[in-house]
Amino acid sequence: MPVFWLAFFFLVPVGFAALYSVGYLSFFPGEENFTFAIWKDFIDGSSYLNLFWKSAKVSAITAVISVVLAYPIAYYLALGAGSRKYVLLLLIITPFFVSYLLRVFAMKVMLGDDGVINSIFYSLNLRDPDNPIPGLIYSQTAVVITLVIVYVPFVALPIFVALENLDRRLLEAAGDLGATRLQAFLRVTLPLSAPGVMAGFVFVFVPTLGEYFTPLLLGGTDGYLFGNSIFDLFGASLDWQTGSVLSLFLLAVVLVLMAFFSRFLSTKTLTAG
Repeated sequence: MPVFWLAFFFLVPVGFAALYSVGYLSFFPGEENFTFAIWKDFIDGSSYLNLFWKSAKVSAITAVISVVLAYPIAYYLALGAGSRKYVLLLLIITPFFVSYLLRVFAMKVMLGDDGVINSIFYSLNLRDPDNPIPGLIYSQTAVVITLVIVYVPFVALPIFVALENLDRRLLEAAGDLGATRLQAFLRVTLPLSAPGVMAGFVFVFVPTLGEYFTPLLLGGTDGYLFGNSIFDLFGASLDWQTGSVLSLFLLAVVLVLMAFFSRFLSTKTLTAG
């Protein structure tokens, strides 16, 4: 039965998208024309492919920043918080109980020309009300800032698990052999926590690659990304053939990425004590 529902809700829609992508099916009756022309145009360097690389760059920047910010949090929780770590961990995951869309709207209020951040600068006479901070809203910067704030708590979890399962005797042995705390971190802690770091990177990079709502609400024309183009092709443009090509390409990229990272990640590496 689970296989049936998987086939019905996933494989069947993907199959229809594949038929649309080669013109076997068409949104408008009578326009069916089996062809790989759209695929060829896309792969040969269309504007949509450039938009994909732009989205990949934004996702990579977001993932790297999220990991860098989440690592100290996870490190403190696992190795420095003591008996308070689970209480603090609960506080960190509290944002997950708030709607994602609501958090994005909250960031829009924070980053707006009359938002909290600009208002602070106005009150300190660091900026003029007629001259807000440029690029803080409706830009790629706004998209990256919002995605980082949303995903940092999520990234901290796999890193925390990896550090929590770290054998403390290895750190003691490194100290006994004369290693400084920095050397012990670089040669013991960081390599052993690499599966958690990689998992955190994947948890951000893959979903943000097709991000739609955040660029829509905060990106403006500068923050328009691949996911927005797919939505517009299926929606306003009614170009289901091109939309299907973009959707299948994104799905293929995600499957390749998951297959690649699964070689380095496993449930055992993140949960084994």
